[in-house]
Amino acid sequence: MQQATSLNLPQIIDSQKFGRHHLSLTLLCALSVLMDGFDAQSIGFVAPALAQQWHLGKGALTPILTAGLVGMLLGALVFGPLADRFGRKPILVLCTLWFGVFSLLTATSASVNSMLILRLVTGFGLGGTLPNAIALTSEYMPKHLRATAVMLMFSGFSLGAALGGFAAADLITRFGWQSVFVVGGLLPCLSALLLLIGLPESIRFLVLKGGEDVRVASLLRRFAPTVQLLPGAFYIVDEHKESGFAVKQLFTEGRSMMTLLLWVVFFMSLLDLYFLNSWLPTVLHDSGLDLSRAIRITAMSQIGGAFGNLVLGRIFDHYKSYRALALAFVGSSLSVFLIGMLGASVVLQGIAVFISGICVVGGQTASNAMAAESYATSIRSTGVGWSLGIGRIGSIVGPVVGGILLSSHLEMRRVFWAAAVPPLIAVVALVVLNQHTKRHATAERITTQIDTTQLNTSQSITI
Repeated sequence: MQQATSLNLPQIIDSQKFGRHHLSLTLLCALSVLMDGFDAQSIGFVAPALAQQWHLGKGALTPILTAGLVGMLLGALVFGPLADRFGRKPILVLCTLWFGVFSLLTATSASVNSMLILRLVTGFGLGGTLPNAIALTSEYMPKHLRATAVMLMFSGFSLGAALGGFAAADLITRFGWQSVFVVGGLLPCLSALLLLIGLPESIRFLVLKGGEDVRVASLLRRFAPTVQLLPGAFYIVDEHKESGFAVKQLFTEGRSMMTLLLWVVFFMSLLDLYFLNSWLPTVLHDSGLDLSRAIRITAMSQIGGAFGNLVLGRIFDHYKSYRALALAFVGSSLSVFLIGMLGASVVLQGIAVFISGICVVGGQTASNAMAAESYATSIRSTGVGWSLGIGRIGSIVGPVVGGILLSSHLEMRRVFWAAAVPPLIAVVALVVLNQHTKRHATAERITTQIDTTQLNTSQSITI
């Protein structure tokens, strides 16, 4: 009787080269995230035109800017655990279709209240997209390219937000602010169809789920064509399936400190990112730039973010250290500080905003990759989703604090000086997290050595 062969799935995935199926997966996830970035940023580009048409002050814009962020918070908290239970693909397709449909409905808004409700519901779908795109990309990539692939995929968010800026500048002028939401609704609906047809389910998720050996073998033939699959082979992963409430698992097996510190990093990072996304076009416009130019300069931060992802991804794959991420946040603080010092100079502001994109957007993207690397498959979407969800609280606080500071008529430079502080707090959290990870790894090695010594002693006595 032939003995069944076991195949270690993570080892197989890590030994593969980046092929066309990896590229296809990355591009499809990037497409969903690109649509997400377009829709998430659209309200910031629309805000000045909306304020002018509806005769709203800066304070009245704050609830509209934050409504979608509240929805994104809730979506990340809910859809992350759902994906760990039902799969990445169905939740990702659902969320992409969700925010597409409700973005179309947002174009019909005729009052602040209707805009608030529709942005809140749209945000629910937006919030569920990111953690699942991150988890799915991470779970198919070889270890030596994982951070790079996740960050390249997430460049779709930066590119979507940047394209939203350049598109909004022309669309608003020609067709009114409603056209931005029409475009931001139709494209995700079409994208959802492409995801449904071309996106594979997470192969790691299927192995942990059990009973899916036929689907796993089919996916392996695509992503690991050189591996010989023998009849009756079964697949294993170097982790167990967590049981019980998924969120509770973020605080078991020594994960509590790591989880809490990651939440601090995400909170501070997204606070700064959404402060810039929400208020930079308005602040630049008030400083003397025309609206189209202010929007285009703001879009430079997203282009900088896409460039930063290319560079930072390789750095993090090489070093895989929280210290490297801390350096990115130091750059975030310095670049945001400089934006407040440069006034209405188009060239200098464009350069400063581009650099801030490399560090602020790139730093947040790297945080996503780090979070995906930090959690096991069975709780990865939950871990990334809740990190993003807690971070969304920061993304809500950022525009609110910005609105308060701007309404108090502070000088532009002082507002940006204040915005330079949150990245420094993230730096402190990352330094502590790096030390905690080192101590935890050392303790695990010592425990393993003790267990091995005891086992060898026991075997010697038995002999």
